[in-house]
Amino acid sequence: MDSTYILLQQYWWLIVSLLGALLVFLLFVQGGQSLLFQVGKTPVQQKMLINSTGRKWEFTFTTLVTFGGAFFASFPLFYSTSFGGAYWVWILILLCFVLQAVSYEYQAKKNNLLGKKTYQIFLLLNGVLGPVLLGTAVGTFFNGAEFFVNKEQLTEVAMPVISSWATPWHGLEAAFVFWNLCLGVAVFFLSRVLALLYFINNINDEEIRDRSRKRLLLEAILFLVFFLVFLGHLLIQAGFAVNPETKEVFMQPHKYLINLIEMPVVLAVLLIGVVGVLFGIGKTLFSAGWKKGIWFAGTGTVLTVLALLLIAGWNNTAYYPSIADLQSSLTIQNSSSSPFTLKVMSYVSILVPFVLAYIFYTWRALDLRKIDSKEMTDEEHTY
Repeated sequence: MDSTYILLQQYWWLIVSLLGALLVFLLFVQGGQSLLFQVGKTPVQQKMLINSTGRKWEFTFTTLVTFGGAFFASFPLFYSTSFGGAYWVWILILLCFVLQAVSYEYQAKKNNLLGKKTYQIFLLLNGVLGPVLLGTAVGTFFNGAEFFVNKEQLTEVAMPVISSWATPWHGLEAAFVFWNLCLGVAVFFLSRVLALLYFINNINDEEIRDRSRKRLLLEAILFLVFFLVFLGHLLIQAGFAVNPETKEVFMQPHKYLINLIEMPVVLAVLLIGVVGVLFGIGKTLFSAGWKKGIWFAGTGTVLTVLALLLIAGWNNTAYYPSIADLQSSLTIQNSSSSPFTLKVMSYVSILVPFVLAYIFYTWRALDLRKIDSKEMTDEEHTY
């Protein structure tokens, strides 16, 4: 295979992994929604919480769509296999995010059809189900899914379908795999930890800040328990390796640990990310006046998730393994777009830094003024 083509495939797995990592960080919006009634005890406090996350929900939704679009363009076989086969999971995820968008827009409208409390419950459901479902879906990158791939079937006139699902559950079976669910629950508690850190930084209300600090320790412990259990199992389990010569997929003991050892830069990214998350949490817990924990924990989250996704696809690893038929497993080599498509997309990706700069600018503009109770009563354009 042409070395340039291989480089492009590696590059686009890096881009997709980075988008996935950013998405996990931005799930603090969902985490904040799940804490609405636990941190906000009065209508004004709840309104402050909703506006704090409400001004960022579009970043999360846009990143989710971009992540899916980048996956479709760079690795279309994954898109057709997972989105076309495990569609119940993705439908539920999209439904959650649609409920979120509708709820933010209508919950504060006067005389709305369902009532304010109903839309707030929708936000709560999105806050719980969104992170759990996304984390569970990502868990299949390491634990496999039940599908078959037969590229020769593309020539069948009657049924030109490459991929087929092995169970009638179409993706929902992933939620019954303990290690998938373990990652999903870890992502859920991580989203709550990030939300609490964001509230401390973004809302100028001492009661909310005090309540957020008190909850932070419990949420952090629960996150660490589930994450470390998942990570520990990941490093000792057999992984889905690919023979670089024959392209045969086989089970290799300690594959993901080997990936970290053989890719020391990725190992360093993982360790820096974990330290960043722990520092952001610890400094916030032990320094009463410190409010910048979200930036350290957020950066650490991006780096940690980035490293995990890289070891799922790089170093001759099947990033979407099939437990129904091992040789149907997807790798970045057998599921990517053509060299021409990846090359053209690589030119377009040059614009990514400018997009990130715009996001930084708009984020900073939104956060220049901290949210307080006075703004909630004086400002007309609030959620």
